[in-house]
Amino acid sequence: MSLSAQDVELFEGSRGRLEAVAYRLLGSAGDAEDMVQETFLRWQAADRARIEQPAAWLTKVLTNLCLNQLTSARSRRESYVGMWLPEPLLAGDRMLGPVDTVEQRESVSLAVLTLMERLSANERAVYVLRAAFGYPHAEIAEILDLTEANCQQLYRRAKQHLAAGRHRVQVDQAAARSIVAEFLAAADSGQTARLVELLTEDVLSVGDGGGKVPARPTPLVGALAVARLLRGVFQAVDLRRQVLGGHASMYAEIVNGEPAVVVVVGDRIVGVLALEVTAEGVAAVRAQANPDKLTRITRHWSATTPAEPVLDRW
Repeated sequence: MSLSAQDVELFEGSRGRLEAVAYRLLGSAGDAEDMVQETFLRWQAADRARIEQPAAWLTKVLTNLCLNQLTSARSRRESYVGMWLPEPLLAGDRMLGPVDTVEQRESVSLAVLTLMERLSANERAVYVLRAAFGYPHAEIAEILDLTEANCQQLYRRAKQHLAAGRHRVQVDQAAARSIVAEFLAAADSGQTARLVELLTEDVLSVGDGGGKVPARPTPLVGALAVARLLRGVFQAVDLRRQVLGGHASMYAEIVNGEPAVVVVVGDRIVGVLALEVTAEGVAAVRAQANPDKLTRITRHWSATTPAEPVLDRW
C-alpha cells in the first residue's frame, strides 16, 4: 500500500524510539537499523486504517522482529572469533534513547548490554521495555503475547541476573576528559605501578577484534595483569602504527555513558576503550576494535567537532 505524507511523518516521529529499543535489545547499531527498516516495510504493507494505536503497533512489530534476530545473532556468536562486546555509541547519539534515570543509563552501559546476552529473549525484552522506556507490564504483555503476571516475573528475574554489585560513577564531558587524561598518562608512562593505582583489585579487561584486528581471546582479571597488558598496548611502536594504518590520536569522550578513550587514525575511529569507573577505581576496560562495530560511531564522530586530543604522539 502507498504511504501518505501523514503515514511517513508518523513513522519518522517514532524512528528514534524504535532505534533505541532495537539497540538495547540487540547490542548492535547495524542490526538495530536493519530491524527499524524492516518495521517500516511492515508499516508500509499494513492496512493502516485498522491500526488504532500506531505507536503500540510499531513497538510490537519491532520487538518481535528483534526477538527473532536475537535467536539468529546468538547462533552467529557461537562461532564469533574471540570475545563479543556490544557496539559502542557516542554520547548524543539518538540510538542511546532516554538516559534520564539511573535504570535508563544502566540499560545502555556496555557492562549491562554484555550481561543481557545471558538473559532469555523474553527477559531481555521485558527488562528493556520496562526499565528503559517505562512501559507498564500490561502493555508489555500485549507486545509479547504474555500474561501480565509472567512479565512481572520475567522482569524480576532479569533484574536479579543483571545486578552487578558495583556503583558506577556518572560523569560529564569535563570529568571524562580528566579521567581519560589520568588513565592515558599512566598507561603512556611505561610504569606499571601508576596504572595499578588507578585500577580496582579485580579489574576486568575485555577486547573485541572480531577476528579482524588482534585482540586477546579471553578476559583478563586483576590489577597487575591488566596494567601489564595496557602498558604493552600503549607502547608507540612502528608495528602498531602499521596495524592501525597510520598515526593515531587519542581523544576523551563519553561512550554509552562511560568515559572512553577514542582512538582515531585520519578520519576513522579504529578503537574505543570504555572505562567502567567506580568509587574504588577503574573496574573494567572494554576495548572495541572490530571495524564492523565502529561504523556508526565513526559517522557520528565525523559530524562533531571534538576537543583537542589527550594524546597525539602515538
